[in-house]
Amino acid sequence: MRIRATVAAVSGALALSALAVPASQAAQPDDLRSTVGQLKGLVQDHAAGPSAKRQALAANANTPAVITKAVVNGGKPIVVSATGSKKVSLSITASDNSGIAAAVGVLWTGKNLDDPNSNGFNQNEELATCKAVNATTSTCTGTFTLTAKQLRNIDATNWNVLVIAAGYDDEDITIKESVSKVKVQREAKLTVNAAPEPVKKGGTITVTGNLTRADWDKNKYVGFGTQSVVLQFRKKSSTAYTNVKGVKSSSTGALKTTVKASEDGYYRWNYLGIASTAPVAVAGDYIDVK
Repeated sequence: MRIRATVAAVSGALALSALAVPASQAAQPDDLRSTVGQLKGLVQDHAAGPSAKRQALAANANTPAVITKAVVNGGKPIVVSATGSKKVSLSITASDNSGIAAAVGVLWTGKNLDDPNSNGFNQNEELATCKAVNATTSTCTGTFTLTAKQLRNIDATNWNVLVIAAGYDDEDITIKESVSKVKVQREAKLTVNAAPEPVKKGGTITVTGNLTRADWDKNKYVGFGTQSVVLQFRKKSSTAYTNVKGVKSSSTGALKTTVKASEDGYYRWNYLGIASTAPVAVAGDYIDVK
């Protein structure tokens, strides 16, 4: 597993953080499951609630919390650059007959929690912030920060959203290892250059560019070869681009094609992306046709 969970005392409560583990110092396979176990204890501690609250709930049947939904990044793919980080939102919906006292989320990928090749990120916050929708149901919110240096190229896939939740009757803690999934993608970049400029009407315009994408193993952008990229054109008087032709990037990600000059406007490349890599469109390069 790439991420190792560590525990520290902060204001009397557990605080969990994820640290990158070098390949030569692989973490123990149970690190992710251990993290979940520690978070379970943290949720249970907070679920005890004020004594008055617990006494008022004493007559309630003791039932486990029900986790109905977890949405990360508004349901959109998480796109991470080669060296930076991406902070995204988390929204959890859960209910319990005693009301929701505490909840927390974990993002993870792998065959299961014991998979030595798994990876994971804890919430930035100690626990999610829960607001009651009614007497039994709450919406709990928080954030995750995914960092390129803690990702590997194999992590560009669908991640599981694990949620732990508890009601004020804290005897039963609910853990759902995959409430939902969210796609994590490598960021792609494009460049474009249309030349010569100006050009005579009917003359040949050469449009070049380069397609690259984030390499999380090397923490840099690398050429992305043999990809289908579309050349598009927008008239000077228009706001919409239209497709001109499709081009395959070279083995190094280079793009090149020619077109006939017809009128003033902008040329750009548009890449629609694949499962592991996000789509991208570059800003248009203006051509003045004489």
